[in-house]
Amino acid sequence: MKIDYHTHHVRCGHAVGTLEQYIESAIAQGMVQIGLSDHMPLLHVDPASYYPEMAMPMDELPRYVEECLKLKEKYRDRISVRVGLEGDYIEGHEDEIAKIIEAYPWDYVIGSVHFLGTWDVTDFRQVHNWEGRNIFQVYEQYYGAVRKAAAAGLYDYIGHIDAIKRFGYRPEEDTAELEESALQAVAKHGLAIELNAAGIHTAAKEMYPSPRILKRARELGIPVTYGSDAHHPDRVGQKAEEAERILRSSGINEIATFEGRLRGRIPL
Repeated sequence: MKIDYHTHHVRCGHAVGTLEQYIESAIAQGMVQIGLSDHMPLLHVDPASYYPEMAMPMDELPRYVEECLKLKEKYRDRISVRVGLEGDYIEGHEDEIAKIIEAYPWDYVIGSVHFLGTWDVTDFRQVHNWEGRNIFQVYEQYYGAVRKAAAAGLYDYIGHIDAIKRFGYRPEEDTAELEESALQAVAKHGLAIELNAAGIHTAAKEMYPSPRILKRARELGIPVTYGSDAHHPDRVGQKAEEAERILRSSGINEIATFEGRLRGRIPL
């Protein structure tokens, strides 16, 4: 794999390693582009009273961008560093998200749904929130948030579009219509999605998205990029060969790239 657009580092609180270590890891693997894309600071919950180590503090955001830009220049002759942000979609907080996005010279912004209200559905410490819930209704709420994220006009691509499956909770009902509605929104608003390798290490036991979603994305002409979702420098480019095989088996022979909020593409 020539690129990796989804990485995290020590500032977010639940990853390890410096930004430079992630860049060096990508160089060691012969990548031509590496995206730095740490979590947007929390906006709708109080970081002091919420679960710790969820995202970088707000006062770290300018330092993060400054360091990214310095490293982009430092490594310009060895690898193309792309400065990104994983910008959580929080319904009702679109204006606050927009202010963060507009304040910095991002190469790309990932639109990821982690939160349904104050419940982070991707946090292992909050799995108890599934207890007593109708699983299909949670999926309906989640994919509804994905549709709204796609329509928000804030993002360049949707991250781990079916991350709701992370802990293995799957409804008895078929979710194909929910997936289709989310993909239709992505296509309508001209966004891409990612093949996120991290899902393979979870109870879902497969990457995000599922082969069914990925094949449908190809049919709809939705571009796809690749992200390791690395939280350790050693995980940069994780499962890259398997990711390439999955992409090719879905009829995808190129991957989306981003620079200055403009999308490009390179062949696999």
